[in-house]
Amino acid sequence: MLTRERVDADLDACVRLARMTHELDRYPMSLPDDLRRFIEVPDALAAWVTELDGEIIGHVALRSHSSAAVLARASEALKVPPDRLGVIARLLVSSQHRRHGIGRSLLELACGDARARGLWPILDVVTYQHAAIALYDKCGWVRAGQVTSRFGDDVVLEEFVYLGPRLPAG
Repeated sequence: MLTRERVDADLDACVRLARMTHELDRYPMSLPDDLRRFIEVPDALAAWVTELDGEIIGHVALRSHSSAAVLARASEALKVPPDRLGVIARLLVSSQHRRHGIGRSLLELACGDARARGLWPILDVVTYQHAAIALYDKCGWVRAGQVTSRFGDDVVLEEFVYLGPRLPAG
C-alpha cells in the first residue's frame, strides 16, 4: 500500500471511488453533474491518494473553506479566525478496503499537513454518516456542535462539526 500526493492522472479513479462511495454511503449526498470537480475542488491546499497494486483505494483533501456555518462553529469553538482553519474533506475509502486503517491514515496525514501549515484541522460530516462519525470519534476528534448548511435553494445538510485532536503537551 502506498499513500502519496494526488496527481491529475488519479482523477478518473478518484471519480470512480466517489461514485462507489455514493452508492454505498450516500456520500456525496447527491451526485454532482461533475464529480471530477467534487474531487478536484479549487480551494484544495493538498490532496492524497492511497493505492494498492496500482488501484486507488482511498482519497482525502485539505481545503481552505467549508460552509459559512461550519467555519463559524469551528472558529468560535477554537477561538481562532476562519483563515487559520484547515478543512479536511473528500475522505473516501473503497468498501472492500475499509477497517484496515486507511481512513485513519489519510485523516492523520491531512491533519498533520494542516498543522504544518499553521492551520487547525477541522471537518464536517452529515449527521447520518454513522461509520464516518465513529471513525472521527475513535481518532480523538472533538465534536464542536451541529450546524445547518445550505447550498443553493434546495440542498440543506445537517452536519456535525469536528475539531482535530489536540496535540499532546510537551
